[in-house]
Amino acid sequence: MKKKVTRDYCIPLITKTKRIMKITTFFLMVTICSITASTYAQSYKVSIKKQNSSIMEILKEIEGSSEFTFFFNNNQVDASQKTSVNATNATIEDVLNQILNGTGYTYKIMDRQVLIKAKEGATHSAQNNQQSKKVTGTVTDERGELIIGANVMVKGSNSGTITDIDGKFSLEVPEGAVLQISYIGYLSQEIPVGNKTSFAIVIKEDTKRLDEVVVVGYGTQKKVNLTGAVEQVTSEVFENRSVSNVSQALQGAVPNLNITLEDGKPSRSASFNVRGTTSIGQGGDALVLIDGVEGDPAMLNPNDIASVSVLKDAASAAIYGARGTFGVVLITTKTPDKDKTSITYSGDFAFKTPTTVPDFVTDGYTYSERFYEAYSAWNNYSATPKNINKSQTFSTAWLDTFKQRKEQGITDEYEIGSNGEYIYYGNTDYMKELYKDQTFAQDHNLSVSGSNGKLNYYVSGRYYGYDGLFRYNTDKYNTLNLRAKGSLQVFDWLRIDNNTDYSNLEYHNPLNVGEGGSIWRNIADEGHPSSPLFNPDGSLTMSGAYTIGDFIYGKNGLDTHKRILKNTTGFAAKFLDNKLRVNGDFTFSNTDNNSTQIRVPVPYSKVKDETIWLSTKYNDLKESVRATNYMAMNLYTEYEETFLDSHYFKGMVGYNYEQSTYKSLYVQRNGLLMEDSKNINLALGESITTSGGYEKWRIGGGFFRLNYGFKDRYLLEVNGRYDGSSKFPTDQQWAFFPSASVGWRISEEPFWHVNENLFSDMKVRASYGSLGNGNVASYNFLELLAISTSDRVLNGAKNKYSSAPAVKPEGLTWETATTTNVGLDFGMLQGKLRFTGDAYVRKTTDMYTVGVTLPEVFGASSPKGNYADMTTKGWEISLTWRDRFDLAGKPFNYDVRATLSDYTSKIDRYNNSTKSLSDYYEGQTVGEIWGYVTEGLFQSQEEIDNHATQKLIKSSNKGIWYPGDVKLKDLNNDGVIDYGNNTLDDHGDKKVIGNELPRYSYSFNLSADWNNIFVSAFFQGVGKQYWYPGSETLFWGQYNRPYNNMPTWHVDNYWTPDNTNAYLPRYAGYNSSLRDTRQTRYLQNVAYLRLKSLQVGYNLPKSFISKINMQNARVYLSGENLFCWSPLYKHTKDFDVASIYGSDPDLTSGTSGDNYNYPVMRSISVGLSVTF
Repeated sequence: MKKKVTRDYCIPLITKTKRIMKITTFFLMVTICSITASTYAQSYKVSIKKQNSSIMEILKEIEGSSEFTFFFNNNQVDASQKTSVNATNATIEDVLNQILNGTGYTYKIMDRQVLIKAKEGATHSAQNNQQSKKVTGTVTDERGELIIGANVMVKGSNSGTITDIDGKFSLEVPEGAVLQISYIGYLSQEIPVGNKTSFAIVIKEDTKRLDEVVVVGYGTQKKVNLTGAVEQVTSEVFENRSVSNVSQALQGAVPNLNITLEDGKPSRSASFNVRGTTSIGQGGDALVLIDGVEGDPAMLNPNDIASVSVLKDAASAAIYGARGTFGVVLITTKTPDKDKTSITYSGDFAFKTPTTVPDFVTDGYTYSERFYEAYSAWNNYSATPKNINKSQTFSTAWLDTFKQRKEQGITDEYEIGSNGEYIYYGNTDYMKELYKDQTFAQDHNLSVSGSNGKLNYYVSGRYYGYDGLFRYNTDKYNTLNLRAKGSLQVFDWLRIDNNTDYSNLEYHNPLNVGEGGSIWRNIADEGHPSSPLFNPDGSLTMSGAYTIGDFIYGKNGLDTHKRILKNTTGFAAKFLDNKLRVNGDFTFSNTDNNSTQIRVPVPYSKVKDETIWLSTKYNDLKESVRATNYMAMNLYTEYEETFLDSHYFKGMVGYNYEQSTYKSLYVQRNGLLMEDSKNINLALGESITTSGGYEKWRIGGGFFRLNYGFKDRYLLEVNGRYDGSSKFPTDQQWAFFPSASVGWRISEEPFWHVNENLFSDMKVRASYGSLGNGNVASYNFLELLAISTSDRVLNGAKNKYSSAPAVKPEGLTWETATTTNVGLDFGMLQGKLRFTGDAYVRKTTDMYTVGVTLPEVFGASSPKGNYADMTTKGWEISLTWRDRFDLAGKPFNYDVRATLSDYTSKIDRYNNSTKSLSDYYEGQTVGEIWGYVTEGLFQSQEEIDNHATQKLIKSSNKGIWYPGDVKLKDLNNDGVIDYGNNTLDDHGDKKVIGNELPRYSYSFNLSADWNNIFVSAFFQGVGKQYWYPGSETLFWGQYNRPYNNMPTWHVDNYWTPDNTNAYLPRYAGYNSSLRDTRQTRYLQNVAYLRLKSLQVGYNLPKSFISKINMQNARVYLSGENLFCWSPLYKHTKDFDVASIYGSDPDLTSGTSGDNYNYPVMRSISVGLSVTF
């Protein structure tokens, strides 16, 4: 009989969270068993024919062909007793009734465990006639939780039992017996009985986790046998967190998985990068697969996720071929626990506020006075503006009047001039008018799962609603996720699976028609605090119409509606006692990403009762229809065998085919009959614009994987894929990409005699592989004609014309990434401390970039081709410490996990013969920031006269330098501050002053639980990164444009004759010596540390919740983005350090200036989770 059960238990509770629920679950299962057999016992059919055989022999045969495990006490049951059975496709109850008929024995079935015992009052003479005694005891874990279903065996015999609902056991044992206690996920123990009859046994969790399974390409592997660079996190990353999508929760959780979110919009999808710079030619993000199918994590229900695996090196990602060149992210959704039905609800309500809000000067006079100063200083103190940009009249007389009114305490913001126009003296806080004080979000999830041995199912639904941040015409966001996942065991050898997923996203994005940019850029340009939003008659001012007034008007917006329907149907067949397995699946996915944009003019007034319309050129409606139809097919088979107890072999071979078709149609028409029209048929203008897009690609490939292990000590894996892609010329469509990896478990060597208290296990790994980059545009290799309409009227018509296609190179082929990886894994201090580390070199060759410079007589631009190479080097480590101690007589458990990673990339080959600094060049470290060294600020005219000339850099309109301007260092001592020829060999006074790529990305997670109370904190950050504020950024304020808003940190922080130690220079607008001249003084250190998540909660006692048939219940308080520190914040906290680049990509091209985007959100939520 079996001494240690390694298959399914009555309650297969593997993870920490599942163990919390075991008492109630066990109670429910036993109750069901008392009425009828377990679901597995009901569904599994036994066929067996034995004549005059021992009970032991018959039970062993049943164990060998099923998942049943039999237990009995040798002192009570004579297993050598002869009996007979003849059953065909019978239930286990029928079979046992035949076996035990007339023996005086009975049985009790608990899922897959069957206890054979003597009937009450019956006496038997067992084989073992030794003197025996009865021992009893309880089994608990280190937290004091009762262990239900633990195996308690007598060593060297078949005698044993399992613990009951109270964790108790009772067993007859012979003299000198040794008890063996085992339970899945825990270390086995052996306890000599001696003279004791009662035991309180505490079993420890197996912190080595050598049986932990990791999801890899087309299957799973034991973590202990991995030879590639694979990192996995579980659902714990997403639990109890109020986030709108998966990307926000996953950021920072895996070392060297770099997730970039451009802003804090709830609808924002992220880019997934693994291990740094990929390709400067075609680029390439990581391939993200959800249950084996490509998908957008932003559309996924976080509560459906069971695990996320990141395949980092070529060896682990090679099975996915060209699309896995730069890493693969495998997201696996939940499946039901075997023979268990549960209903779970979780929900939370969150209060949300921006992490940062620009702090601008709202005193109208102060702003206007600085506007005049900045304008005048740029114009060499010889010009007076007539307007503050477009929306407000300016004169020195008006400014003097404004000053007098302020000194007199006059708060009225209006006057009517002699010409009837409004004159404004406002003090408007535009950011306060833009954002709500706080907004709300709600998240509700319901899931039902069950299994009865033949059929299992998991059905879930989620609703997430966000009330929007804007005070007017707010940006409401709603998502709905539905998933139905199940499988049917048709025969013992065949299982059919199906996984259907539906997601629906709706988001309203308000628009501004003035300027046509985002609200943040419009406020910067026209949101002058000196101008109020409203006139005395309630009409909008021009500043108001350009900015928040448009939102108040509430007509303009972009409504996005995205729907995804995806279905995967598959099968899994097993033969030869599960040694040979065949799997296949087919997926179709339809994605509709549609939007409706409405733009109508906004009314405002300059004179009472006189309406002017802003942006009359619009008044249009635009419908955008985008559809992607995707299909995929996988068919693969694997064979697994162990020879001579030492040689493990596993081989897989398969085929993959994928096809995607994208179509888009854009129709825009002016002349809306009504402002609230939602139908393009109500736009009757003559200006009709239509356009469309189309892309189709196909990929296919055969792949294989071979695994070999000798005594679980020496490990080898070989992968290969022969890939084909329609994105390349016919003669270059196919290529073979191999990889190999090895592992050596040193701790399994006979010579390894290191104390387990020091090193409990150790493994070294190495891999090498090459993959092609399939992340290219579908038609790059073709000469494409562009057809356009001429703006000129000839013969009464605007005629069509075509432009000559760009020249294409011959022999366009795959970009190739070749990765070498070495790794080390070990456990220390009895497995309490675990370390995983990897170092890698990735060489990306034949990148698709610019060609050599050709003579002008060629008549066209130089064709692109495979002309560049790059090397990326990096490393990553993760450390985990898990331990416990007693606090107030109860176990206090805590975990600490820390990660650290880094990478750099260098250009090895590039067509830049002059090595111009305005482009990539050979030897360049990617991300370099070239600039000048700032010596300080000029303090006098004499200092200016004696310094090297800075005439090429302007701080005033006429190029005159003044005291208070920046003073740049003459590095080459030639008396001129310049950039030479702006080449590597002649760069004048410029040098590398920083790098814009992040270095030393890190995270650490702290979690603990005690007496049903749990707490966790997750910190994430970057150790080193630089950013230079370019033009059109909030950082510069009126230094950029005099009419831009003035950050409060600029006040009294700029140079004057009385403030010579100021950080900022002389106050002058349009100042190219700052915004366009990168230099050390204003280079910003944007390293940061963020408290990404904080949770505190309480698990309700099982003694209470079990009375209402509840398995688990918890309440919690959770926070997201609660705190952030950065060296940048010593100057300004006007924007979050995590979203410093670019403008709103939904409303602009992303180049309207840095920091003009949706803020990162801070949230505090209250939640509840219950399981029945």
